Amino acid sequence: QVQLVESGGGLAQAGGSLRLSCVASGDIISIDEMAWYRTGPENARELIASITKAGTTNYVDSVKGRFTISRDNAKKTVSLQMNNLNSEDTAVYYCNARIESYSSSYTRTYWGQGTQVIVSS
Repeated sequence: QVQLVESGGGLAQAGGSLRLSCVASGDIISIDEMAWYRTGPENARELIASITKAGTTNYVDSVKGRFTISRDNAKKTVSLQMNNLNSEDTAVYYCNARIESYSSSYTRTYWGQGTQVIVSS
């Protein structure tokens, strides 16, 4: 079975930084695109950053210049460095990945359990 486990959430002050990490485990053959989503007070899940296997990145406008997504293919991890945080970044952050595994006949999308980020002003 494939699992994604996030870590690194918590409380930060406005203007501060946090780093989220996510590690994939299980009977993995390959990992395609990896991404970070968040669910804010309105409960709408928003894609905020993604990274391809080759390292091409994309960001939602609200985090451009502040957040950086990166991955380590050998370690099966994806990280999100969040700088200059503000109150609008308060949300539950979810790791997402498209993974091919031995136990599945097709590439599937997997989600982590979510990690809470709270930014105090």
